[in-house]
Amino acid sequence: MAVTDHKIYLASKSPRRRELLRQIGVEFELLMLRDGGSRDGAVSEVPHKNEDPKDYVARIAREKAESGWAAVLWRKLPQRPVLAADTTVTIDGRILGKPANTSEAISMLQSLSGKTHQVLTSVAVMADDNLLQTTQCSEVSFGELSDQMLRAYCALSEPYDKAGGYGVQGYAAQFIERIAGSYSGIMGLPLFETTQLLQQAGIKIL
Repeated sequence: MAVTDHKIYLASKSPRRRELLRQIGVEFELLMLRDGGSRDGAVSEVPHKNEDPKDYVARIAREKAESGWAAVLWRKLPQRPVLAADTTVTIDGRILGKPANTSEAISMLQSLSGKTHQVLTSVAVMADDNLLQTTQCSEVSFGELSDQMLRAYCALSEPYDKAGGYGVQGYAAQFIERIAGSYSGIMGLPLFETTQLLQQAGIKIL
């Protein structure tokens, strides 16, 4: 693909991913995938039975990028690379998605209390029917969380649009004893790996 304006499409609703792309100076347009037709529809994020967390997060990111590229062609938009990503939290082989309610959020955070878990973020870039993809893994260690802390935190809006029920950049930062890996990856877009993929797709960063 001959990239002339160095702009991409971002196939994500995440405000954190927008913030992170702006941080490294990447220009983008939002590409919202609608519910409905197979060429222009949303991607189901339901894990397959016994699906490995790394396979799951890579599959979802890939399907989002492929769906986004199909939408670009279907809508006859200017052809630019499509970036999609997916983040999941995993502990003991279990996939922790976004909590649907307070009791689910409390249960998720109880399972992370005093333990080390993994945050997987897969980034996929689709351009000219070519897929570039990588998956980054970080380890996050939580201190012990009291019931009072959990209930106070889960009374906030913060846990409910985030995998694992917490945001590393928000109030939950006080729970974290140690991080090994990519802070931006835990937020939802590992910037080192993302930069490499975009450069391979012909996007000039600096």
